[in-house]
Amino acid sequence: MSRIGKRPIPIPEGVKVEVTPDRVIVAGKHGRLEQRYEPDKVSVELRDGQIAVERKGDSPEFRARHGLYRSLIANMVRGVAEPYSKTLILKGLGFRARLAGRTLELEVGFSHPVRYEVPEGVLVELPAQDQIVLSSPDKQLLGQVAAKIRAFRKPEPYQGKGIRYKDEQVVRKEGKLGRKAAQA
Repeated sequence: MSRIGKRPIPIPEGVKVEVTPDRVIVAGKHGRLEQRYEPDKVSVELRDGQIAVERKGDSPEFRARHGLYRSLIANMVRGVAEPYSKTLILKGLGFRARLAGRTLELEVGFSHPVRYEVPEGVLVELPAQDQIVLSSPDKQLLGQVAAKIRAFRKPEPYQGKGIRYKDEQVVRKEGKLGRKAAQA
């Protein structure tokens, strides 16, 4: 039995869960999320204020879906109760971010500013010019948006310039050695 899959998901106060034959709908004060699941592989039930996910077989396909759907549903329940958050840092001379409506404008060393239309469901805050704080109840969407923004200018290993996650460690490389250092 999957260690993750067999744990029930507690439902916090203020979160409403609805289970239909092929999807789970979770609503809370920070949003409403919906997740489809495969009813032929797993069953999802509400029991005593908790969500239980059980698999319908023991083959690898069933075992894989068991933990997957349990994790996805748990992420939804946690997200509508308390939204997920990611912080991006812009490192580089003149690197800055601006917000114009739902459009994020990034000046990251190109000849023109990079414009990114932030999707619905993601909240963007700019506490400083070189910091972007993203928050959303949907963990998957948040990760996708953060990765897309980071991909505009990934951190490079020689000078460390680029867009990185707040807790990301960029492994720095040593540059070319001079002629005297190579002979020694």
